[in-house]
This record gives sequence, C-alpha cells and structure tokens, in this order.
Amino acid sequence: MKIALIGATGFLGKSLTNELSNRKHEVTAISRTAQESDKDNLKYVATDVYNIEALSAILKGHDAVISAFNPGWTNPNISADFLKGAKAIQEAVKLSGVKRLITIGGAGSLYIDGKQLVDGPDFPADIKPGATAAREYLDIIKEEKDLDWAFFSPAIEMHPGITTGRTGKYRLGTDNPVFNEEGRSLLSGEDVAVVLADEIENPKHHQVRFTAAY
Repeated sequence: MKIALIGATGFLGKSLTNELSNRKHEVTAISRTAQESDKDNLKYVATDVYNIEALSAILKGHDAVISAFNPGWTNPNISADFLKGAKAIQEAVKLSGVKRLITIGGAGSLYIDGKQLVDGPDFPADIKPGATAAREYLDIIKEEKDLDWAFFSPAIEMHPGITTGRTGKYRLGTDNPVFNEEGRSLLSGEDVAVVLADEIENPKHHQVRFTAAY
C-alpha cells in the first residue's frame, strides 16, 4: 500500500515509519524538515501542515493517511495549534481524494466510570492543554461523514519511558482504557505502530475511536 505519514519524525512517527516501511509499504514520511532515507520504499517530504493545498498535493494518490501530528508538548499554544493543524489535515485529506484517515489523539478523552480522564483531578497539568485539544478534535471529527476515519487514543501510559519495545501483542478497546492484570494501561510506541499498521492492512474501525494496550 501507499501510505502517507504526517508527523514522521516525532516519537510515534519514527516507530510508525519503521513499522510501515519494514512491512514493505510505500511510505511518504511528512514532517517540518525533510531527512535522507536509506530505504527505497521510504521518502521524506517537508511541508507545512497548515498549508492545506500544499499538503493535499502531497497526499494525492495514497491509499491511506496516518496523522501523528503534534505541535509539541512544550508549545505554549499547543491547544490552538493542534486544533488548527488537525482540522487542516482533515481538510487536506478530503481535498486529495484519499478516503482513509487514521489520526492519533490522546488518552485523555477515554472514559472511566462515565468521566473522561482529562477531567480528573489527578490528570497531569503539563499535558492537559494538549489532551483537551485532542478531545475537542475527537468531537469535531465525529461529524465527518465523507472520510473513512478512525481516531486512535493510545494507552494511558504510552511514552518513551515504556521500554517493552516491539512485542507485537496488544488488546483493543473503544472508549474505555484497556487494563492489564496489574490494573495498568500501557503500550510502547513500537507497539502503537503495530496496532496502526495492522489497522491499515486489516481495517476494523470505521468512523469511530479506538484504543489499545497490553
């Protein structure tokens, strides 16, 4: 398949780039700055995701788009920039004619006992603006009727500190976190890439949100 990956040089983007290219898909890796590729099936392209027409031109002809876009957790304007970028990406995908879009949001919009994590008193303050923006975008994309979209919320614990690496194992969920026997919801970045590559190859989620964890 021909897959466009937005945010290819970030934490999750790097894992996705490796997983997809290792599976022999033709990958267009999109980021703010281009890099050199040592693989025939991997091409890096630099563009501004806020430029809808330019991004659309790059996306045209692909089978699917995965967005790992994140304007940076330390960005003081992360909320506004995330929403602007996510909506621009959605519009660019529609303009390009590509129908399949998988976008990565946060775990903050997952529910426990009927309440979203981001509204809990113990939710980390430093990531709350970004998590709140991702929740808002989930509500926005739920209104999208033309694209075959899916919104992926990672496990509650999903960060570079999860050192399990690529196990290839995971369990799927929808609006509630997936917990292991120890009561933890965690997944490595490498296994997030496995989840999304599997979803690209064998689609199970259409115009819905889903999650995954060990």
